[in-house]
Amino acid sequence: MTVGAGEPQEVVGPVIRPRRLRRTPALRRLVGETTVQSGQLILPVFVREDISEPVPILSMPGVVQHTRDSLRAAVSEAAELGLGGVMLFGVPSSKDATGSGAIDPTGILNLAINDAVAEVGDALTVMSDLCLDEFTDHGHCGLLTVDGEVDNDKTLAAYADMALAQAEAGVDMVGPSGMMDGQVAVVRRALDAAEHSRVGILAYSAKYASAFFGPFREAVGSSLEGDRRTYQQDPGNVREGVREALLDVAEGADIVMVKPALAYLDVVRRVRDAVDVPVAAYNVSGEYSMVEAAAARGWIDRDAAMLETLTAIRRAGADVILTYWAADAARLLAR
Repeated sequence: MTVGAGEPQEVVGPVIRPRRLRRTPALRRLVGETTVQSGQLILPVFVREDISEPVPILSMPGVVQHTRDSLRAAVSEAAELGLGGVMLFGVPSSKDATGSGAIDPTGILNLAINDAVAEVGDALTVMSDLCLDEFTDHGHCGLLTVDGEVDNDKTLAAYADMALAQAEAGVDMVGPSGMMDGQVAVVRRALDAAEHSRVGILAYSAKYASAFFGPFREAVGSSLEGDRRTYQQDPGNVREGVREALLDVAEGADIVMVKPALAYLDVVRRVRDAVDVPVAAYNVSGEYSMVEAAAARGWIDRDAAMLETLTAIRRAGADVILTYWAADAARLLAR
């Protein structure tokens, strides 16, 4: 007999009803496959020289350029919220062709590291961006040749000096983000030779030339004209991202990172499957700003979209997430 449309069909064997495990919040928590915890989140923090109060970043609602005083308050709150750490970026008042402010012990980033470590001690992992782009008047991540190209090897020497300056300031982990060939090996050797072997390396391994970095350029007052496609990766390449991560592990990276996160979840997964160290993903400024802009117009639920975004990044395989939502997410997760 043919069963008509809409009529119940005979079922042979046990009735499988997955919805039973979704019936209550307690059941959903019990069988949840992916979780987001405060200790997995890193808060990026911008610290600006020569300002007397925090300056809002217009393209990133809710995010500011901090003073040294407000930085102390921010890292103290981050520790109280149980975040995994902070990633510090310096915004200097003056720049030059070599980014000398990045190496100066009295430069804003090195002072900020010292301030943060003095404020929270071991209660929070203090990380710092290791790149020249915030400090150069041309806005590139390295030193330039006379023809205007980024000189890989001269830049590596500058990165080694920058790493030592940050280590002397007390940083727990440096984040080489310039995508220079060999940067992790050079930084690791410099740190070890200067008896800073305790300082870890979070390597920006698969960093793509992305349109989603736009608001970040405002946040750090970037001087860049043009693009960084000769050293950041092509958005279409997955195998290259995995290869870069494997190279960084071989050179001594303690954590490898994919940046951005949302448009590159497949890369996060591929990197996670390929390496045996923790994998981080950077939920970048453009990803943050899109959600904030839509929420401000009432188009989406901000908090739900925030947690869903972070869950997606974790589900893709990230052990650690750098996100401007870190503090807000921690408050929600504590409820």
